[in-house]
Amino acid sequence: MRIVGGRLKGRILQGPGSTAIRPTSDRLRETLFNILAHSYDNPVEDARILDMFAGTGALGIEALSRGARFTHFVEASSAACAIVRANAKALGLGESTRIFHRDARKLGAAPEPERFDLVFLDPPYGKGFVPPSLKALRDGGWLSQDALLVIEEAAEAGIDMPEGFVAHERRLFGDTQLVFASSL
Repeated sequence: MRIVGGRLKGRILQGPGSTAIRPTSDRLRETLFNILAHSYDNPVEDARILDMFAGTGALGIEALSRGARFTHFVEASSAACAIVRANAKALGLGESTRIFHRDARKLGAAPEPERFDLVFLDPPYGKGFVPPSLKALRDGGWLSQDALLVIEEAAEAGIDMPEGFVAHERRLFGDTQLVFASSL
């Protein structure tokens, strides 16, 4: 697993030691960031990123490599938090990252004055974690006005958008779907 674009392109990321963590593939990450750059007016540049269900941190680190200002990682697994921490340290990203060891469905209130412009939401597939995670973002005040959200889920999974969110498009990539949405 490696960074596929930006100033850290080609750098290797520490991967999971088990199948409990399912990182977004290099190819899908590259496709995702191309879509953001060309279809969504490059919302990554200078953005404050929230990487939920962070796993290895690949999505948030990729965003930092491509010009994001800051990434806040949210991950419930202690082992995954250690991987994110190791990856951020190895790449010299400590000053532009924070790791929040917490269930993304139970975020609580956002630390003041934290608001995020772009959210990557990549939960375990098919477990129904998206709606409660979106509600936690909304209710905790984590999102800036019109924040863009990218949801990665199994292709066959239905995604119900709770009040306060609207889905703009859905793209299929094999057994994976990417849903682009925004907060209202």
